[in-house]
Amino acid sequence: MIDWLTSDRMAALNVLSIAVASGKVGYVFLSGGHLHDWGITQKAARSHSDLVGLAQELMTKLRPDVVVTEKLVTGCRKGRRTKALIRSLAELASYNGVLDVSVPRQHNYATKYEEAQDLAKSYPEVTGYLPDHPRRIYEFEPRAMVLFEALSLAQQVIKGLPTDLAAMG
Repeated sequence: MIDWLTSDRMAALNVLSIAVASGKVGYVFLSGGHLHDWGITQKAARSHSDLVGLAQELMTKLRPDVVVTEKLVTGCRKGRRTKALIRSLAELASYNGVLDVSVPRQHNYATKYEEAQDLAKSYPEVTGYLPDHPRRIYEFEPRAMVLFEALSLAQQVIKGLPTDLAAMG
């Protein structure tokens, strides 16, 4: 059990959250509960080495205490290749001596777009990444949605209870 991690201490940690979706990767870095860095890339999603290279660069530059990735639970709709990329992030964090926390993607909103709007209220820096409208069934998901996925995963860890964190690790 990780009893030294209270909610206040979790909010004070440097948290790097990386989300991988089909053909894109988004990351956010929060320090002291404030958003300091974020980005979206398609290049990193092309191959295992590109993703590991990006993640290593971010870990070296940002020095996170915690790396957050999506926990691959039964029923996860991610493709086989995307799942393999997510697993490689967790391995890289452990090689760097960084606490890797994998959390299942929560769906507390009716749509991803409602979640993104709510997250943008807490982190106005990413408001410019909000899609103009929810995607129609015949449209591809906007590229920027992976950024909000990364932010959501980080929020789960920062706002989660210490007992939840211990169960996730």
